[in-house]
Amino acid sequence: MKRLIYVPLLLLLACGQQQSANQEAGATLESTGGGQSTVQDETSEPDVVRVAVNSPLHTTLVAALKGAEYVDALSNAGPFTVFAPTNEAFDKLPAGTVENLLKPENKDALRNILEYHVYVGVIKEEYVQDGMTLNQVNLDNVTLNKKDGKITVNGAKVLGVVKASNGVVYVIDAVLLPPDKK
Repeated sequence: MKRLIYVPLLLLLACGQQQSANQEAGATLESTGGGQSTVQDETSEPDVVRVAVNSPLHTTLVAALKGAEYVDALSNAGPFTVFAPTNEAFDKLPAGTVENLLKPENKDALRNILEYHVYVGVIKEEYVQDGMTLNQVNLDNVTLNKKDGKITVNGAKVLGVVKASNGVVYVIDAVLLPPDKK
């Protein structure tokens, strides 16, 4: 009979310790201003944002994502197909363009450009067909082409493809600019 008393008591103590640990972890997340991007996970495959953050070729893109306040949005479950311009791609823009877009008063224009680089859904390399059109987050279309196994998006060359936990990242050699809406 004594065993029956000890087992529930041990379970109750263990549950209390787990609840306390969970409360402490929750407090830590809240104190950092948390969002999906603040979740610490060193064992899972990185999400599309962490792919960019971990790439020395995408520091300008990461700065733009931060400036547009899109880090948390792209850290969510997705799925996303992201066309990620390299730093060299941003360098091809006219002088001062990136700096101008990063100004708070130009956040809407920056968001429009970034949204033109994101498709909701996963388009794997093997699914890309020549002339395929995708409707991007900003509601404008991009066109994918595939010739001899090489993929382009609106003429920008795909330099590499990285699978992420919440989608896929296509590294591209140009910044995609949305069509003018006149």
